[in-house]
Amino acid sequence: MIKIYRILFALHFFVGFGALVGGFATIINPEEPLGMSVKYLQYSPFKNYLIPGILLFIVIGLGNVVSAIIVRMKFRFQAYISSIFSWALMIWIVVQCIMLNSVVFIHVFYFIIGLIEAVLSIIILFHQRLFPTNIVIRLLKRKV
Repeated sequence: MIKIYRILFALHFFVGFGALVGGFATIINPEEPLGMSVKYLQYSPFKNYLIPGILLFIVIGLGNVVSAIIVRMKFRFQAYISSIFSWALMIWIVVQCIMLNSVVFIHVFYFIIGLIEAVLSIIILFHQRLFPTNIVIRLLKRKV
């Protein structure tokens, strides 16, 4: 179980730190952050990267860093927080692919990280027998 916590901490910290850096870059230079032209936003409702950058910084960046800290401190309900931000990352990636009208390696890479975070969160929920996994365990015991 200790390995699961360590992996989850590392993934949340990795995603959070990267999102903080990327979000900050888009906030300070919303017209061409990290060399990305606004032409990539032609299929999105945005004229520049400011709003996506703020969301990236706050939701994905701060959310995952806070989640990493909570995982490290092993709060009782940290699996819920990890799950929320893993799903936020996967939803972010899907929406980003739709708005950019493309899928590249980094999208797949981060989606898989979000998926791994979600699976690890569910494992922790089962281990701690927290809702809804406690109900699933009871139902499985009844059928056996």
